[in-house]
Amino acid sequence: MTGFTAVLLYIGWTLLLALSYATYRVPVALGGRKPIDHWERGKASDDPGVLQRAKGAHLNCLENLPLFAAIVIIAALLNKSAVVDAVAAYVLYARIGQSVFHLIGTSFVLVLMRATLFLTQVGLMFYLLYQLLA
Repeated sequence: MTGFTAVLLYIGWTLLLALSYATYRVPVALGGRKPIDHWERGKASDDPGVLQRAKGAHLNCLENLPLFAAIVIIAALLNKSAVVDAVAAYVLYARIGQSVFHLIGTSFVLVLMRATLFLTQVGLMFYLLYQLLA
């Protein structure tokens, strides 16, 4: 998998997570069951737990997506795409795994798995930075 393909799939995954809770909220708001500003930041959510976790997983994706995309783009500009291509799929798999554990629940073991997969992504990106700067 190329780095650019991994970024595109990462974007697609992020959009799917956004839709997973937006498809619940939009009809609720448009149907008048809750005001449109019911979900403003800083307000407690009464959405079902899985939808709250979907939002959290979506926001987690947004943390690393710009960094990963920047690494892929810079590698291409440096004519070093092969460095990223060798690792890009693993960054994507770790991100999807982290999101899936996030969606499943919030037990200690699941949070530990999420943290492990997050650190895996960070470690892989540091590895890519090192390889690109070397």
